[in-house]
Amino acid sequence: MKKFINISTISLLLFPMLISCSDNMGKTDKSLDAVSTLVEPADGKEVVLEASNTASVYFEWAAVDEESSGTALYQIAFDKPEGDFSSPVYLLNSDNNGFQNHVTISHKLLNQIAGLAGIGTSETGILKWTVFSTKGLKKIKSSAENGITITRLAGFEVVPIDVYVTGEASEGGTDLSKAPKMKAVAGGEFEIYTYLKGGQSFHFTDGMRTFYTAEGLVKENGTSTVEKDGVYRITLDFNTGACTYTLVNRIGFYFSPQGEILFGLPYVGYGVFQAKATVTFKQESWGRDERYKFRMFVQENGGADPEKELEWGTLNSTDSRPNASSPDSYYYMKLFDNLSQWENKWKLNGAFDGVEATYTVYLTADGPYTHSISL
Repeated sequence: MKKFINISTISLLLFPMLISCSDNMGKTDKSLDAVSTLVEPADGKEVVLEASNTASVYFEWAAVDEESSGTALYQIAFDKPEGDFSSPVYLLNSDNNGFQNHVTISHKLLNQIAGLAGIGTSETGILKWTVFSTKGLKKIKSSAENGITITRLAGFEVVPIDVYVTGEASEGGTDLSKAPKMKAVAGGEFEIYTYLKGGQSFHFTDGMRTFYTAEGLVKENGTSTVEKDGVYRITLDFNTGACTYTLVNRIGFYFSPQGEILFGLPYVGYGVFQAKATVTFKQESWGRDERYKFRMFVQENGGADPEKELEWGTLNSTDSRPNASSPDSYYYMKLFDNLSQWENKWKLNGAFDGVEATYTVYLTADGPYTHSISL
């Protein structure tokens, strides 16, 4: 009996504590504070956007008090000057998936946001920004709002889907059915390796509009020229209006065991470089060494800059010889600017040791950049 009373007494003492714990456990913490201060950029800051992939703007605000609100997530919001952020033109999580009280936004994305706010290409206008603190389904807007004056890039509101190079200077001449097609490397961004005749006109087209380049920008309704004959790598970014011309002087077969180029691959047309050659593997104590890649010698700024060397290596790293069942992806290529003797290399099939073969590099628009070796 005494034992029963003791257990009962203990149970009665613990019961209020259990109820108290039960009331708190599983209870959603709905406390949340608004961001009080926008730190940077300061209100009224002016930014002239650049086409560089590295150009960006840093945004920061005061974090909410974690003692009163707990951990909050953040979203930065942009709106038109007359907007009230009830339907912002763009919302973006802060860094670290919304956990940081700051975010770095590229000039290219700001250019798109400014377009959504009605600022025309090459025009200057104001974006208004603020921050929402969030927790679960609860969201509170900061009472602080800053303006940032944006001068947009000279891009296009409607970017092409396909782009071709045509005109007297081009490989296909004025016959549009023979015009080389540019490779779409991203939305609104295109690239091509093609031969151009110096002093003769050419232009770009998507089948409905014509484009040309001048002073590093893509523009509508006109023609372009280059100073001298040659193979050029041309890039066009219709999002930013930027363009580049790089003169490709030559591509060579780089044999890693000897650390040198054994032969060049002349340009044969429409993005293809090709040569017939014999490669003899190097005898090492452990066996025959057959590792290789390609080197490309270029002059940027349309051929005005000093020559520099780039490397075409493996898109998909490998350390084995190919065979008849190797996938096409074994030969896919990627451009590197860090030269090395042994990295990013392929291996030749044993059948090509000391045997003449055809070596072909395909820098074309209809698939991944790749190469082939055939007897």
